[in-house]
Amino acid sequence: MSQHSGTREQWGSKIGFILAAGGSAVGLGNIWRFPYVAGKYGGASFILFYLFVVCVIGFTVMLTEMAFGKHYQLSCVSAFRQYKGGKFTFMGVIVTLIGTFILSYYMVIGGWTIKYIVSSLSGLMGEAAAGHSGDLFGAFISSPNQVLLYHVIFVLLTSLIVFGGIKGGIERVCKVMMPALFVILLVMIVRSLTLPGASKGLEFYMLPDFSKLTLEGCLAAIGQAFFSLSLGMGIMITYGSYVKKDEYLPSAVAQVCVIDTLVAVLAGFVIFPAAFAFSIEVNSGPGLTFITLPSIFAKMPGGAIWSTLFFVLFFFAAITSSISLLEVPVACLIDTMKMSRKKATVVATILVFVLGVPSALGLGSHAFDIAGKGFLDFIDFITNNIGMPVMAALTSLFVGWLIPKDILPELDSTTRVFTHKNLWLFCVRFVAPAVILVIFVTGLKW
Repeated sequence: MSQHSGTREQWGSKIGFILAAGGSAVGLGNIWRFPYVAGKYGGASFILFYLFVVCVIGFTVMLTEMAFGKHYQLSCVSAFRQYKGGKFTFMGVIVTLIGTFILSYYMVIGGWTIKYIVSSLSGLMGEAAAGHSGDLFGAFISSPNQVLLYHVIFVLLTSLIVFGGIKGGIERVCKVMMPALFVILLVMIVRSLTLPGASKGLEFYMLPDFSKLTLEGCLAAIGQAFFSLSLGMGIMITYGSYVKKDEYLPSAVAQVCVIDTLVAVLAGFVIFPAAFAFSIEVNSGPGLTFITLPSIFAKMPGGAIWSTLFFVLFFFAAITSSISLLEVPVACLIDTMKMSRKKATVVATILVFVLGVPSALGLGSHAFDIAGKGFLDFIDFITNNIGMPVMAALTSLFVGWLIPKDILPELDSTTRVFTHKNLWLFCVRFVAPAVILVIFVTGLKW
């Protein structure tokens, strides 16, 4: 039972759809987490295993979510409601909530990227050269007025893009930002590789060291692939619902996986050669981006330019993911409450902004803990380590066992037939849920 209303928005072009979905997948984790995790677990050997995981699990789950969205042409909540008189509506609600909570703190970090673009142009390099980049970051996140100001700016920019709709807003912006992101990455790679001593960083990153690829490293690769591709938070179901019926999904999904992985791998070519050139330890998380990298840029000739470029790149990665996350509750309000896009965007934006305030204020001197974690880290743990794996596994089981007959035709287009349906179905029913279960169980120990 596919319900398609004639007024549903659709992607204007295949390239627009792929760049938007790619932009959604390319996020902060590609740039600040992937290179660090790859370096820690054996460089190229980790990357090879990571590529295998993306091809098997990432591709399978993303195709499942997109085909599900394409079939019903509805938002997450409404799509799950179509089956058995709405018994599974709760799944759509949970998926939408996960995305909304992730967005609430993601936008806070998005605000930091804007602050650092401004700072790069105004005095960050001098402070970083004097070894104060850590103090500077600490002072910034401890200043509620500053953090909230940049949070508001980022929220408004995200909201404005979603306000413009699928073709006029999301697709139009991604068509500019994604190519720009690649151009900046390539320029920065050239700069990084031409630094004296860069080759040691390249060796560390590219020479496979299979002794470091432990079970823990394999699990880290699976987890990273999973979160990097925006699975289990309703985005790919929502974006799939705007796909034209004659679109061949398997090739589109493969291209999104390639874009996402390419950005993650290329980010390592910026970070490691530069870090080794100036013998700076590469650590993970916000520290790498907002403390370590400014101190690296400060040592380069024209550091302010490279720092600005990097944070613009970071901003593009953040905002293309944010618009996709905001589109999930917006689509839900349009479908279930029959709101106009503009009203739905305003309502969703206010909700997400309010949810983000504790994350914005829960750092620095205003920190408060939940279960031994700061508020932002707590929300991150609940959504990333529990919510997303559980919902991605349940969605796979739901599609694979309850509605495969409805979904299988969506894998074909009017001109092409997907010939690996049986293999895909096997992965959806058994492989993906089993692997996700392993991530889930190990993830709880982190």
